[in-house]
Amino acid sequence: MFRTRGRAVDLALAAGLVVCWSSGFIGARLGTEDASATTLLAWRFLASGTLAVGWLAWRRHRLEARTVKAHLGLGLLTQVGYLGGVVGGVGAGVPAGTTALIAALQPIVVAVAAAPLLHEPIRARHAWSLGLGLAGVGLVVMGDVGTGSAALWAYLVPVAGMLSLSAGTVLDRRAPSTATVLDAVAVHTVVAAACFIGLAAATDSLRPPSEPGFAWAVAWVVVLSTIGGYGCYLGVLRRLGPTRTSTLLYLTPPTTMLWAYLMFGDPVGPSTWVGLALCALAVAGVLTGRPASGRPGRAAASQPSAGSRSTSRCGVRVSASG
Repeated sequence: MFRTRGRAVDLALAAGLVVCWSSGFIGARLGTEDASATTLLAWRFLASGTLAVGWLAWRRHRLEARTVKAHLGLGLLTQVGYLGGVVGGVGAGVPAGTTALIAALQPIVVAVAAAPLLHEPIRARHAWSLGLGLAGVGLVVMGDVGTGSAALWAYLVPVAGMLSLSAGTVLDRRAPSTATVLDAVAVHTVVAAACFIGLAAATDSLRPPSEPGFAWAVAWVVVLSTIGGYGCYLGVLRRLGPTRTSTLLYLTPPTTMLWAYLMFGDPVGPSTWVGLALCALAVAGVLTGRPASGRPGRAAASQPSAGSRSTSRCGVRVSASG
């Protein structure tokens, strides 16, 4: 019974991750119809940062200084670095589809890095699944590849964002283990708020537009993308581990395109449907396979890394995250 319930929780968190992570691209489109990307990011984190400060003030007596310090760095990687790289790349002229393809390389990077650093060997089945997922994402976004007029250096910006999120994903497993998911998200959000609000103020782009659609877009990205997206990301990361969590991100580009079709009427070509099927097969291949050690995926993800202190509830490791 408890095993069935645990799998249901894993499935719900995984679905929430795909939907909420995809919502960020939709929210970006909603918000940038009336304002710049810098303005949208600043107000997104002004709102979510206010909520985060309130949460941390209430939880301050339960937070250790070393935990907060670790999450300051992880927040820079997983929110400031990743969002700044993705949004900055699009702003520099890199097509959105190409940016999504670059971001989809993250599972490969995480899988390669996790093998030597976290002692999580890659099985042949997982390697083929990761490659299949990358091929699926390539089919989904191939219409955008090569269509931009961005300078060559601009393509390095989303690459830096992807590497930033990959580093935060792996380093999360070595962070102090006394923070809950909400504590971690709150610290990361405060860090991102300070960075993006400061950038908007420095570039004279902090003033919000008067159109009501912008306020709706801010609410969208705060609730779905920030709280839902990063909350589900951290929750899945701790239950399934970095490789399986990152592989779920293969489903976000096709999900985003299907969502854009329903909301904005954007056309969906045959390659999108084929790519979606390949991504689904890739995720199924990684999530249904047992780790090389023979332990179930969730239990393996719960093992504390060397030198870290583990706090567990119901067999799930609770660690500081990025």
